[in-house]
Amino acid sequence: MVILDKPARISSAGAVNRVKRLLDRGTKIGHAGTLDPFATGVLLLLIGKATKASEMLMNQPKRYEATVKLGATTATDDPESPEIPWPAAARPSFEEIKSAAAKFAGIISQRPPPFSALKISGRPAYKLARRGQPVELRPRDVRIDGMEIISWQSPLLKLRIDCGRGTYIRAIARDLGEMLRTGGYLTELRRTRIGSFDIADAVTLERLERDGVEPHLKLISP
Repeated sequence: MVILDKPARISSAGAVNRVKRLLDRGTKIGHAGTLDPFATGVLLLLIGKATKASEMLMNQPKRYEATVKLGATTATDDPESPEIPWPAAARPSFEEIKSAAAKFAGIISQRPPPFSALKISGRPAYKLARRGQPVELRPRDVRIDGMEIISWQSPLLKLRIDCGRGTYIRAIARDLGEMLRTGGYLTELRRTRIGSFDIADAVTLERLERDGVEPHLKLISP
């Protein structure tokens, strides 16, 4: 396995393809846990027989650092679509934000974003949303192990979030903004940990392309 520090402006599949070119022809490679193109951080690249561990690794707890902009929304709940100012947005205090964030704890019901890869009648929701078709995704239970405020400098709120599989950080930004009567969307997202695999041990694409893959292989032991 390679612990990749995925850069922004590249999809998880794109990152896999860049590393695949560095491997022997026919070598299997995949990843455990997609990151959106704008997001950065830990992406576990599984090579050869390690691809069989994908499901197990995706079930590991994850940690993110997320920056939320309050006072506006976007259609995609992230920076990939134009900002929409929130009418008469409130100006929450730190204590109000802290109180609202505390409600995101334990098992919560979360409505997935319309622009997601979840399928409706066999078709990805984001494809329907891009065509302007109504998208209704059922809320589902997700696990939030912790949410800590790193900094608050209006309108930007930086959070550290520990969570389980299937949690949409974009949806947390959206729901927190609604709870605070300001609107909110995710402007930056960095995954810093999956299970025991930490960003401190990650390698960049540039370094892989310089050194080759072999010096950066890790054993799977979450």
